[in-house]
Amino acid sequence: MSSTTPDLTPDYEGLVQHFDEFATAEVTPRVQHMESDPNAVERDLALLMAEQGWFGVTIPRLPYGGMHAGHLAKTLMIQRMARASGAAGAILQASQLPVSMIIHYGSDEQKALLLPQIASGNTLLSIAVTEEETGSHVLGMETTARRDGSDWIIDGSKVHIGNSHIAHVHCVVARTASAEQAGSRALTAFLVEHDRKGLTVEPHRPALGLHGFSFGQLSFDSVRIPDANVIGEVGDGKDIAYSSSILYGRPNLAAVSLGIHEAILDCTTTFLSGRRRYKGTLSDLAVLGDRVGAMKSRLIASLDLAHQAARMLDHGQSCDDRLINSKYLSHKLAVKSGQDAMELHGAHALRGDYILSRLWRDIQHTYAPAGTGEVQRQRLAETEFGAPAIQWSERLAAKTSLFLPTSTAA
Repeated sequence: MSSTTPDLTPDYEGLVQHFDEFATAEVTPRVQHMESDPNAVERDLALLMAEQGWFGVTIPRLPYGGMHAGHLAKTLMIQRMARASGAAGAILQASQLPVSMIIHYGSDEQKALLLPQIASGNTLLSIAVTEEETGSHVLGMETTARRDGSDWIIDGSKVHIGNSHIAHVHCVVARTASAEQAGSRALTAFLVEHDRKGLTVEPHRPALGLHGFSFGQLSFDSVRIPDANVIGEVGDGKDIAYSSSILYGRPNLAAVSLGIHEAILDCTTTFLSGRRRYKGTLSDLAVLGDRVGAMKSRLIASLDLAHQAARMLDHGQSCDDRLINSKYLSHKLAVKSGQDAMELHGAHALRGDYILSRLWRDIQHTYAPAGTGEVQRQRLAETEFGAPAIQWSERLAAKTSLFLPTSTAA
């Protein structure tokens, strides 16, 4: 089935065609190797995507040299890569969160230095917020940063860091005051270059899925950085982490789920159409067609939700709840379709080298990042009760929507 919505402009259609051509030429041929060696980190593919300028998809063209294509383009890009390889989609999506930090909170000097490097593909960033013991409880983090003259010294560790082993600069959120003293202003974000003394990228450990994608651990042992490396103001760390998660994390993960969901449906229809039974194929059996129809219905619903949320974000409209819901439902519905696909394949699905095995493992990885299903439902409840004081989509995304080409604006 076609993944694109019927009302895409020619600009977006051209982007999708470009993404698909790249996926066919560069991503698909690498999948077998990535699967055969789960201990390896796929660096070459990340560099090739960086050379396309894709890590700068939401960076303004002027004065930074970015694509300034917006959030719908970003969603389509991640989605099309994830359809070919969940790991490729994950590399792209993880590269975008720290870009959000720089665009929305970086100083003029930080933007002038980093955004052109990201847009040209010469610098790749990661975001380091999560910790082993505190998980989604951001205000409970234990990694600290203390002043020492005009410098800061960081101690602690971060886990599940997307692109941990290939990033040149890590955007690290650390505690700079106690919660009792500063409340929600207890955290601060920092730029930490990968070669800073005392920073250790722990050895890559293969995970259940997304083979080739690194999301490892960073250890900080008295890592000294200058005050110029503070992102935003001291105490902005919580807002920086939360806004990046809402504006980029949720829709990016929804896009990964969409791509994997598409691949699950493609794999299933191909299998059923090719398996002969009686005087036809399995696809001729109405009971199996009913299951496939349900899978397609879920995919269409997920696509519509994700693309609508991205469009709203591009135009600075308030859509935090839709971004949250898109991440939540895109994963949930893809998992349901994955379960159906496993059952429709029978014992064939249990082959470790079969595509469906990879897809089933990969889709598990879009549940926890940026908050589990329970966290998403809690956030949705908060929006219904009017609890959130800030609509990040309305406050920040409007700034980037101005960079959209006129031909792709509504």
